[in-house]
Amino acid sequence: MSEVIGANEAIRSDGLRRAQPSDRQVDATAIQRFLDDVEGAGLELQSLMLWRDGAVVCEGFHWPYGPDRPRMSHSMTKSVTACAIGLLVDTGELALQDRVASFFPEVAIDPASPAARMTVEDLITMRTGHAEEVSGSIWRGIRTSWIAEFFNIPIVHEPGTHYLYSSAASYMLSAIVSRVTGDTIHAYLTPRLFEPLGMKQVRWDIGPDGVNPGGNGVTFLPVDSLKLGILHAQKGVWEGRQILPRWWVEAATRAQGADDYGYHWVIGDTYFVALGQFVQMSLVYPEYNAVLAIHSAMEESAVLLPHLKRHFPAAFAGGSIEADRALAERLAGWPTEPALSSAPNAEPASLEGDWIVAANNLGVERIGLSFAGDSVRLALTDASGEHVLTAPLDRWRTAPLTFPGASLHHGYAMAETPTVTGARWIAADRLEIALHFVESAFRDTLTIARDGDALTLDRRVNINSAARAWPTLRGNRPV
Repeated sequence: MSEVIGANEAIRSDGLRRAQPSDRQVDATAIQRFLDDVEGAGLELQSLMLWRDGAVVCEGFHWPYGPDRPRMSHSMTKSVTACAIGLLVDTGELALQDRVASFFPEVAIDPASPAARMTVEDLITMRTGHAEEVSGSIWRGIRTSWIAEFFNIPIVHEPGTHYLYSSAASYMLSAIVSRVTGDTIHAYLTPRLFEPLGMKQVRWDIGPDGVNPGGNGVTFLPVDSLKLGILHAQKGVWEGRQILPRWWVEAATRAQGADDYGYHWVIGDTYFVALGQFVQMSLVYPEYNAVLAIHSAMEESAVLLPHLKRHFPAAFAGGSIEADRALAERLAGWPTEPALSSAPNAEPASLEGDWIVAANNLGVERIGLSFAGDSVRLALTDASGEHVLTAPLDRWRTAPLTFPGASLHHGYAMAETPTVTGARWIAADRLEIALHFVESAFRDTLTIARDGDALTLDRRVNINSAARAWPTLRGNRPV
């Protein structure tokens, strides 16, 4: 339900006012041109929300995504972590010049080593002195202490002198918050940030040390990423209350040691941005009191930036009711569910049954296929057991799913993840199954087909930080 404010404005249940673009001097035609550019470049934009001068003026969600589906934020998490550091520094419980090693007395560190000189500020400015980046996708595969792992990373530069982006630094910030407060960073921020901003569905992964990864792991609603940007656009103020210290917001969102990096915020010429893998972003234009939140499945932000710069902040100048209506009509079509239909003359018997899979580096030993009514059951067996997915034929269904594929999903296992599934026959002996992991950027396509007497299974993903396809699995019927 919404509370009507005026002819064109309302406050929604998420606590944000809505208005027409032209009411806030936003040119909806410029936004249309931005969307034309993005689509023309073949880039996958899954959702966007634009806020200016106190109101959301534009929002759109492509099927099967939506405003009520939480999203993995990836490295946008880093900018959330920075909020906790700012709060602790402001209260005097933490200082940027505190030595990192001092919080972890259980780790043996040579007092004369560079590691002993590393400070909290070196972590938050990504100037640890490390030689190589550590991605969250690497650490997710490590079951032992990530704190101990951090101190094993070689230091080749004096801490504080060399910028190198790494999620390992952010993890240690979160670990320090836990050491200072006696709680996880998630628990610490809940009453201080999430609840005041009305962020009601925040989840945060947990690492083997009982520490939330500070560089990734936050999943929240798309509007929550927008709120993070709005809070910083407003210098830490939310509904008249100073949630974050003003001095900290100003320091965090300007260059600190590197031309394009602050305190876990990326700094641009007319903007600063909380930026996550595959282009999840909350982009703040401080001069224009505007925030653009985007969720995507794109290679990197560099592919989107030219289109953003072409149309923003130029869009923050004027507008018209006619342009507002045209944009609203376009975005109204985004949630439309696509048809899913099979080719005629399908032959389920050609694929049905058990298949023994030839040796492969995935460790898959057996494929099982069965058809019942209007659905297909696919089972993969490996050393850890049998993994099953069931997909409806010629329609879509949403249900939790656990199915192996972390190597295609930036190291995430995607266990019990809400997944929109659907299957169709694309030829008499060729079946296609689509998996939309709707809390993430990932969309998998499995193709199962006959090749002579053998069965083949191919799997590809729309976006990933590493391989985007499995090697072809090839199976034969048991003798």
